[in-house]
Order: sequence, then C-alpha cells, then structure tokens
Amino acid sequence: MKHRILLVIALSTLFASHMIAQTDAVSAARSFRQKNEAKLLREFSELLSMPNVATNVTDIRKNAEYIRQLLENKGMKARLLTIDDPEAPPAVFGEYLVPGATKTVVFYAHYDGQPTDPADWTVTEPWKPVLLTNAAEQGGKKIEFPMAGGSIEPNWRIYGRSASDDKAGVFTILTAFASLKAAGIEPSINLKFYFEGEEEAGSANLKAFLIKYKDLLKADAWIICDGPVHQSGRKLVSFGVRGVTSAELTVYGANRELHSGHYGNWSPNPGERLVKLLSSMKDANGRVLIGDWYKDVEPLGDLELKAIADAPKYDDELKAQLGLAKTENGGRQLLDVLNEPSLNINGMKTGNVGSLARNVIPSRAEVVLGLRLVKGNDVRRQLEKLRRHIEAQGFYVINREPTTDERLKHPLIAKFIPEDAGYNAQRTAMDLPISLAVIGAVSTARTQMPVTLPTMGGSLPLSIITETLGDPALITVPIANYDNNQHAADENIRIGNLWDGIEIYASLMTLTVSGRQ
Repeated sequence: MKHRILLVIALSTLFASHMIAQTDAVSAARSFRQKNEAKLLREFSELLSMPNVATNVTDIRKNAEYIRQLLENKGMKARLLTIDDPEAPPAVFGEYLVPGATKTVVFYAHYDGQPTDPADWTVTEPWKPVLLTNAAEQGGKKIEFPMAGGSIEPNWRIYGRSASDDKAGVFTILTAFASLKAAGIEPSINLKFYFEGEEEAGSANLKAFLIKYKDLLKADAWIICDGPVHQSGRKLVSFGVRGVTSAELTVYGANRELHSGHYGNWSPNPGERLVKLLSSMKDANGRVLIGDWYKDVEPLGDLELKAIADAPKYDDELKAQLGLAKTENGGRQLLDVLNEPSLNINGMKTGNVGSLARNVIPSRAEVVLGLRLVKGNDVRRQLEKLRRHIEAQGFYVINREPTTDERLKHPLIAKFIPEDAGYNAQRTAMDLPISLAVIGAVSTARTQMPVTLPTMGGSLPLSIITETLGDPALITVPIANYDNNQHAADENIRIGNLWDGIEIYASLMTLTVSGRQ
C-alpha cells in the first residue's frame, strides 16, 4: 500500500506542475483533427492500401520510402536506415531536436504487417481498406470514405491489414506531431522516430540496426505505440512485454500415405502420435507440464502486484463476448496468467478435412508451437526445456528429415526446429520519473487515470533494445480497440481510438520529466 500512496502523491505533484502545457497540446491535437478528419482518414487509407509483409522486399521498401516522405512533409529530418543485408527491411528514422530540451524520447511503431490469406477475409481484401459504420459483427455497413466535412462517428471502423497493428501507430505518432506543428506548440523533449519494418517477422535484424546506429538512437526513453487498450475500453500504459519464440515439430508414420482400409489398425497414424505428444505438455486446466517451465520466472514486485489488483475486472464480460464457458488455469484472471510463460498451438496439419478429406493414414503430422516468455525466462533455455520434454516421451529428436535407417531403428521420431529469432521479455520500473510522466501525460489527455500494468499480453522486441542500447526506459502506450482482430482476418481500427491516440501522443510529446532518471 505504501508504494501505491507514494505513486499517487508523485502523480498529483506532476499534474499540478505540467498539466497546462499538456492540456494545450491536447486541445491543439483535437482542433487539428476536427478540421481535417476526412483528409486524415483518406491519408490513413492510402497508407493501408500498400501491401506490407516483411518478406516481400519490394513492397516493404515502398512502404518505408512512403513513410520517410511523410516525415519530411511534416517538418522532420528523415532518412532510411539500412544494414549490410540487402534483404533486411529498412527502418524509417525521423528526428526533431528542440533547443534547450534536456530529455530525448524515441517514438516507436512498426510498419510491417502479418502475412494473411485474402480468402479468409469477409469484409474486404487485406490491402483494400474499407470504412464501416460499426464493427462487422455488430451490423456495420460499408460506406464511402468522406471527401470533406460531415460528421464522422467514433464507432466507425476502418478494415484492412495493419489498420490496428501497427500502421495505426505510425499514423498516430505522425499526426500528433503535425497537430503540434500546426498550432505552433514546441515539444518539450527531443523527438526521435523509429519505425521498424520486420517486427511481425521476429525483428531478426533489429540488433544489427541498433548496433550500427547506436549513437543516433541514444535516448532517455522509448515510447511504443503498439497493441490494444484495456478490454474495458480504458486507456493503458504498460511497463513490460512478453518475449516470444516458436518451434516447428513434425512426427512421422510410414514413409508414404497409406489406404486406411488396407493398413488401418496396423500402420501408426502420425496425427494420433502428435495429439498424444501435445496432450503430455499440458494438464486439463491448461497448466504447462514441461519440466521447469515456470522455475525461472522473476516475481512481480509489490507495486506491480497492486497495479494488477487495481485494474478493472473484465473477465466475465470477455467470456460472454467470446463464447467461453470456462477458461484455463483454474479460472484465474487474465491479467494474472499474462505474467506467466505460455505454450500455444499456433497451427497443425495432418491429412485433409472438408471436401479434400480422404481415407488415408497420413505419413506425417506437423505443428507450430508458440512460446510466450516473461521476465526471467531465456529464449534458448525455454526452447531446450521443450526439446527435452519431447525426448522424455520416447522420441528420437532430430533437426532434419529422418533417413531410412533411422525410420527402421526408432519407432518414434520427431523433427524439432526451433526458431532462429525470438527474444526475451522486458520490464521497466513503474515508479521511475519518466514512468510517472507518461502516466500523467495519458491521464491529462483522457482526464482519467489509465490502467497501468507491469506487462501486456503481446510481445515486442524491447529486450533487444535494452540489451543493445543500455537501459533506456521502455514504455508502451497502445491506442487500438481490443477487438481489432489483430493478426487475424478482418483486422480493423475504431475511429474513436485513432482520434484518442492523436491527443494522447500530442500530450506525450509535451511531457516534462521531474527528478533524475
């Protein structure tokens, strides 16, 4: 309780000192947006219309150059950052230095998006953004993007790949800066902008970028615009993110598909083998059974535990919305289990279903397992725990296709391919001066204390930044609606969340940090 009281006192002092400047910034952002709503939506739509899968080098470079030009048009020095690997997507860097400013903050978002199958989309195609009067599942109807004037409702939604994750972040940051510029309001801090082009591909080259441009990216803090707000709709400030990695796993049967009538009950089915193996990894409540899975988790501190306890209780509403009668981990609340490492089946394949189903015994069964890590876990160590568990179930574990001799010698064979990329979790102290300043800035923009959490559910490569650049404070201030279909088909952003984000980031660009970092 003592920690919470000190936090409230510190925030009260901060508000009294700096609310006026930030309120002016919020008002300027709101006025700018109200005068330019139709134009802003068209600009955002144009950005969303550009395919942005990180592995498509041509497309991703078009995105990078387009955003670089946007930065220049809004009055910043801008350039593309590259490394020696010609396949690595460029980062987009912008800079605006303020005379006399004593603090520097990097504003981060990523402009690449998740790969997607257009056939899965029902509202539109991934890179053909459309405007709806509400969420599609709530009866929203398609309407034309307004040309000028007229009322734009906050519950309208734009559908398109990266509408929320994370071109919304790029758009929000740039528009917030433009609104201050239009009003003649000088930021209180030096601003740097870093827009990554391969976050959805695992940020494999981020470390190389940070090493090469270490001096350029030197800052007191990074503020990250990515992810959804709290499920209750309240704004969120998160001081940590989970780490992430994955592994591909294949188990085998006969060396070719077999007729299930001629060979059923005799030739082992790899699908059944995989199901049994996967069922050994979790108990009936979803608790991971792999040895030492939770052993190295770094406990949360008193202030962090208090933040979780004070957050809105929203699990019952989520269960109703999602059609879930029961959740995992004995019904523990979502915010508790987000602070533990997880194991997820990202996708499975063996044989065929639907109209392509055949009476065969497949020759192989495959799964991609997704691992989320929390503070204390190590990517390689966690993957090794998984590999050892597979071995302990009697499998001969290899990292390639089995040879004929190996098939004849080993009844159970598993090909295990851990992801080369991946990164650890990261957490920033919630009571640093910059942490308090960020909470204050978001509160000023919304006239309500945001939900503050030690860790959000998603993953971002923030540990790579900490490990490479020293120890800048890393704080995530998301703006997207929580029901945005992030990483899935029919991704969308609620217009009201976009507008709120512009005001919040204008407030963040005029924050003042009291005390020493």
